[in-house]
Order: sequence, then structure tokens, then C-alpha cells
Amino acid sequence: MKHKFGKIGLDKDQAQIDRDLQTYQKKALELGATKAKIIRADEIIVDERVTLKCQVPRCFGFGTGANCPPHTLKPAEMRSLLEKYRQAVFFVKEVPSAVIVRDKATIKERVKAYQEVFKIVSDIEAMAFYDGHYLAFGLGAGSCRHTFCGLEENCAALKGEKCRFSLRSRPSMEAVGLDAYQMAARAGWDIYPIGSNAKPEDIPFGLLAGIIIVE
Repeated sequence: MKHKFGKIGLDKDQAQIDRDLQTYQKKALELGATKAKIIRADEIIVDERVTLKCQVPRCFGFGTGANCPPHTLKPAEMRSLLEKYRQAVFFVKEVPSAVIVRDKATIKERVKAYQEVFKIVSDIEAMAFYDGHYLAFGLGAGSCRHTFCGLEENCAALKGEKCRFSLRSRPSMEAVGLDAYQMAARAGWDIYPIGSNAKPEDIPFGLLAGIIIVE
């Protein structure tokens, strides 16, 4: 079914905004999210310690892509921007623990799972834009550099060239300081830390998170 375009207006009807948010929440689930929730912007947790973890120990993606630290928004900048927003749709996608543990045997499944999160985010962001929420923006999970361009020698955007996946790629929640772990826990969802030395059989499942800040 063709999506209706929303007219940009001076006065925004909160009832319509609420209906739109419910539509985006439902759409996230239709696109593959395991759980989705409408949250207030002041429930989005920004913590500088999240981006510290990109450097201590240093993440393999640090500095390699335009949407990863130190090239993307700083937590303080994101915190300031969020003061201008009121509501968002936060979602998680459950995946087998083995997919999250960085093993070459599961690299195809891992890349696919992260790409699916980016698709949910970008598709809903586009819906919101055409509904008249033209300042909506979304954040994915993980490094877009390794999710989309892992077989490429470099990030085209860092070279001043057009991003190869300009409508899909974007910063992750963690890249700009959003504490996805804490947000999932506060939403009442189980989430487990999975590091490089984790044994998948010891962990029930992994979670990937994304968010679309709508209005």
C-alpha cells in the first residue's frame, strides 16, 4: 500500500503524533524487531562512558568509519539535541548469542543481523519524514563501516567521497553515547553483555538495539 504524505503544519496534533508513533512501533515489529516501545526523549540515556568503551579497550571500528568515534557526534552534542525532541521508538532484535560473539564461522549471520537493524531504523525514519516529522532521525547498532563495507578497503565518506550506503548507514546508539544496555533494562527487557571471550552456550540470547527519535 502506498504511504500517504503528511503536510508540514505549524500546529502539530498530539493525537496524530501518538497515532504515528504507534504505527512506527508496529512497523518495527513487522520489520523484524523482537520488541519495540514508545519512549519519552528524557528516557534516552546518554553517558560519556559509553564512547569511552570504544577506546578502552580500543574497538576495531574506532576511527575507521565516518559514523564511529571520533568522527561522529559527541555525547554532549547528542544530549543537547535530544532536549529539542519529545518522543521516540526504541526497539531490540533478539539474535542467537553465537551471532554476537565475533567468530569467523558466524560472520555472514552477524552482518545480516546488523543490516536488518539498520533497515528497520532507516525505513521507519523515512516513514516519519513523509508523515511530516521531517526532523526525525534514527540510530542503529554496531559499526556501519563493518556492517556494509567490511569487504572494502576503506570508508568512502572518510575520504570525502559519497557514502556507498548513504540512506542506510548512520551512527549506532553507542557511537554517540546512548546507553542501550541501560535503556533495555529499564524497558524491562533482558539483555546480557557478550564479549569476545564469551561462550554462546552460557548466554540465552543476544540483543541488537536501535532507535528512531521522531518528534
